[in-house]
Amino acid sequence: MRILIMANYANGLFLFRKELLKSFLDAGHEVLISVPPDENCVKLKDYCTKIIETPLERHGMNPARDYGLFGFYRQILKTEKPDVALCYTIKPNIYGALACRLSKVPYICNITGLGMAIENGGMMSKVLLQLYKVSTSKAQRVFFQNERNRKFMQDRGIAVKNSGLLPGSGVNLTEHAFHKYPSEAEGIHFLAVIRMMRDKGIEEYLETAKTITSEYNNVYFDLVGEYEEDERAKYEPMIMELEKEGKLKYYGHLDSVDPVFAKCHVVVHPSYHEGMSNVLLEAAACGRPILCSNIHGCIEAIEPDVTGYTFEPKSTSSLVDSIKKMLVLAEEKRSKMGRKGREYMEKHFDRQLVINAYKEELEKIRLK
Repeated sequence: MRILIMANYANGLFLFRKELLKSFLDAGHEVLISVPPDENCVKLKDYCTKIIETPLERHGMNPARDYGLFGFYRQILKTEKPDVALCYTIKPNIYGALACRLSKVPYICNITGLGMAIENGGMMSKVLLQLYKVSTSKAQRVFFQNERNRKFMQDRGIAVKNSGLLPGSGVNLTEHAFHKYPSEAEGIHFLAVIRMMRDKGIEEYLETAKTITSEYNNVYFDLVGEYEEDERAKYEPMIMELEKEGKLKYYGHLDSVDPVFAKCHVVVHPSYHEGMSNVLLEAAACGRPILCSNIHGCIEAIEPDVTGYTFEPKSTSSLVDSIKKMLVLAEEKRSKMGRKGREYMEKHFDRQLVINAYKEELEKIRLK
């Protein structure tokens, strides 16, 4: 088959879907990837037949301005003649899927998260939901990554009869191997791997770092992730100040977080909303206990009180309390939480489960 992948970010495909892409190539399929051009595209060269540079703006939703993207997708379908298209993230799920529907190309959508434009409500949310309803109605399958997102969309008439549920993007259990729990002799390290933006809970994490380090002299906070440029001016001074005071170590963006997972003791994820948190899946796979927001997209990744604890999103005090709850435990208890987390990933979130789900849908399309 000739498979077209529509996505908004090359590095996202590389980090979370390269195994799926490789499985397509290994099965003898052609793999075409439509993504906006950036320095990460080179990472995909071994996982596809062709990369199609696509004029997609990742940030902002303006249906009138994005009409050009819809036209570009129509042209790709006409020129490349794929047998099936796989759509990821909001713009490909709307404009790419709609182009496929009108061109009568079978397509599969993957709603990795609802996004702020829908979560925040208002007129834009209503417009996007209506577009989703039209674009996904003829999809072979509309995959969701948590039950809350599926119910939210189905309550609004979207993917009522053609939905499916995946364990997020799954986790590569070989690539994210188990790491022995490190000694706490020189202190306990909490780690957050998030983009520097409000909706990822960066404010609560930084405030918590201030509070906890003022009360405990053996607790440290680490941070990995890149800035959202429109929020850099707000958070960069806060991060630099905490670094200067010795309360935070900021690693910046890392292509591989596993070496930092290996050195840390607990992973914290204070996000306001998620499709399914890949950070939590990878942290648990590496054998680290986790603290996460009590929201769908996070809570699926833990067994409460067995592999970690939850706290209320947007609440510094709740995050502080959960960290103190973790600090009360004996070192062996935290280590055991990490081992249990690895077992939970092996049982429920192996990335092969995702690959198998896509293979099943492709076979249905092939036999039609």
